[in-house]
Amino acid sequence: MESWKRKLRMGMVGGGQGAFIGGVHRIVATLDQQIELVAGCFSKTPENTRITGQQLYLDPDRCYDTYQEMAITEAKLPEDERIDFVSIVTPNVSHFAIAKAFLEVGFHIVCDKPMAYSLNEAEAMVKLVGESGLVFALTHNYTGHPLVRHARQLFHSGEMGKIRKVLVEYLQDFLMVPHEKLGQKQAAWRVDPKQSGIGGTLGDVGTHCINLLEYVTGDPVAEICADKSTFLPDRQLDEDVNALLRLKGGGKGILSISQVATGEENGLTLRIYAEKGAIKWAHENPNYLELYRYGEPRQTLTRAQGYLSESAADSTRIPPGHPEGYLEGFATIYVGVAEAIRRHIDGDPMKTEEYGFPTVYDGLRGMQFIYKAVESCNNDSAWVTM
Repeated sequence: MESWKRKLRMGMVGGGQGAFIGGVHRIVATLDQQIELVAGCFSKTPENTRITGQQLYLDPDRCYDTYQEMAITEAKLPEDERIDFVSIVTPNVSHFAIAKAFLEVGFHIVCDKPMAYSLNEAEAMVKLVGESGLVFALTHNYTGHPLVRHARQLFHSGEMGKIRKVLVEYLQDFLMVPHEKLGQKQAAWRVDPKQSGIGGTLGDVGTHCINLLEYVTGDPVAEICADKSTFLPDRQLDEDVNALLRLKGGGKGILSISQVATGEENGLTLRIYAEKGAIKWAHENPNYLELYRYGEPRQTLTRAQGYLSESAADSTRIPPGHPEGYLEGFATIYVGVAEAIRRHIDGDPMKTEEYGFPTVYDGLRGMQFIYKAVESCNNDSAWVTM
């Protein structure tokens, strides 16, 4: 059956009781009526998976004790029953092994960020995906906001001119207290190097900053000089990082990230200053884009307006004045994934550069950032090449 005649079937690994991001993925994947969840291994604990499956009204036979069992069993089902792709929403340490298991039996992948536990795993993931020819999406969801996509068009078209300075920050107070000692799962794995890898805040929010900066500007970070801090006792990973950036095109940048910034909630902000103009976008107020041109009044662009780019219009769902936010931006990533998978099913696969979502190469880029930032920090904040 042609893919456009049915919803795509999604499986999920992770996202059981006590998780956060798994529930988000389940909501956003189904928002545009393109996808349905039909199977999962939601936890390392079979009982957790069973309860989660019941709450999601899934067939108990499609709720698996292990992801290995899920991959093998789903691959043996008839083509009109098996999952089309799997969404991986586990801690970093297991991303590679899970993706490998499903890629090897022919399933497309959606993976939460950062892509892997280590740089070596990320490099191996790129090779696996390339050899498989399958779709791999990484959920840097902020790239799905309409005004972020319009900002990208402004810079990629050359309208703004050469980039001179970029400021990107992501400030939270999520780890101000030792939640990991108070039973919160979300904090426990994030501060544990055995689950997160060598980067704490660097991996959790820093990778979003680098991805957003490079997505909008099209100008990659060439060098980085970083300084990291850990303030709470007994923590091993970074909680706060400041870095200077040198862009390939000659521009300079400043990155500031923290999960111990008192009073901050989810303060992702991007400012870009170029020779012909500048922009400011903030995730906590995502329906507005500030546009500056020298000698002219400042403009505030709003979503769902006819003056925006086609890419912004394509990621807009409702009329002006009705706020769209985190979930809708996330859902736009899944819309792109659905299109790519349908094209693959129908024998007309898209080239990676045509994908409307972050790819395995963006995942590799994020891991390179983490490792280079840590390298700089461990060498008295020396400049290192990305």
